[in-house]
Amino acid sequence: MDNIDWKDKLGAAFGVDAAQIASTEIENSEADVPAKAATGRLDVMLDKRNRKGKCVTLVVGFDGDDEAVKALAKELKEACGVGGSARGGEILIQGDKRQRVCELLKERGYKARII
Repeated sequence: MDNIDWKDKLGAAFGVDAAQIASTEIENSEADVPAKAATGRLDVMLDKRNRKGKCVTLVVGFDGDDEAVKALAKELKEACGVGGSARGGEILIQGDKRQRVCELLKERGYKARII
C-alpha cells in the first residue's frame, strides 16, 4: 500500500502540485507575523476629557492598517491587565499606564515618547 500524503490527495482532487501547496503554506505563515516597528513616532499621553473624570492612556501616531493596531492594542491591554480599545489609528488603554505602555512599545521596536 502506498503512503499518500493529504497534500497529494488534495493535489490530485484539484489538479494542484503538492510543492505549490507547501510553498503557499510558507508564504501564509510569514504573512501572520505583524510588522515590528512603525515608520513614525508614537505619542503616549494621558487624557481625561469627556470621560467623567477617569484617566485613559492614549497612543496616537499609527500609520498602519487597523488590524495591526488592534493586534498591538490587544497585546498592550493584556500586558497591563486592563481594558481598552483601538480605532481610527489610536489605542486607548484604561487608567494611567503611560510608563508601562511606553516601555512595551519600545520593547517591540517602536519609537515612543510620553507627552
